[in-house]
Amino acid sequence: MPVPRSAFDLAYDELRARWPESTEDRDVATPYGPTRVHVYGLRDGSPLVLLPGGSATGLVWFANAPALGKRYRIHAVDLLGDAGRTERRGTPLKSAEDLTAWLDALLDGLGLSRTHLCGHSYGAWLAVRYALHAPGRVDRLALVDPTQVFAGFRPGYLLRALPSLLRPSEARARAFLAWETAGTRPDGAWQRLYALATTVPGRKLIAGGRPRVSGLSMPVLVLLAEHSRTHRAAEVADRARRALPRSEVALLPGATHHSLPLTAPEQLDDRLTDFLG
Repeated sequence: MPVPRSAFDLAYDELRARWPESTEDRDVATPYGPTRVHVYGLRDGSPLVLLPGGSATGLVWFANAPALGKRYRIHAVDLLGDAGRTERRGTPLKSAEDLTAWLDALLDGLGLSRTHLCGHSYGAWLAVRYALHAPGRVDRLALVDPTQVFAGFRPGYLLRALPSLLRPSEARARAFLAWETAGTRPDGAWQRLYALATTVPGRKLIAGGRPRVSGLSMPVLVLLAEHSRTHRAAEVADRARRALPRSEVALLPGATHHSLPLTAPEQLDDRLTDFLG
């Protein structure tokens, strides 16, 4: 008899169907386990690796893929240790150093000696860690409402997130999303996937301290959600400009932290393509 598919798997496949028809799903071997990557866009375009926020999965970039794929070869990654189709197998995942070693192996498996790198939220924190670890492999670095990079979480945000962290359930995750994304309309299929992702057993997101961003040597773009409840956007913008005086820093009007990158994708796509060139 066929194995019954979980609600998360069904939601994952529903959102996967929103990607362009020519998207390829690749399972790339790494010492930490096979990594699922959604590949789309110009075959000879400059590579662009996309790292999502926690619980979002690489599928969250579905609304950005059509525009970005016209200019780049995009690789949207399911993060190691998070919900999705990336599996933890082999070398144990214990530290931020393991994450950078995993990304080294992933880029090797994708055949990318150098790439543009873009991350949202937790994915932005990971992107910074990797750019500091392997600056020679990152052409340009884009950070979309990064967390734990320039500032910590607002206490009110953590308090709201606590119930879904301590006692994960789809209902609690949906209530949290509704609060943080008030005034925007994130895609319903993605909201369902995000909420179910928080309940997947065995998730292990590796946390770490704030990286020393002053050590970044490549061009950096920082895009901040105007109404993010994760942190105060104006304060983060000021810190980013002081820490990286040659970076580009901009607000995305009307956006909240969890409504990115899929809500009103045009403004994010335009900023990103202008920066990447």
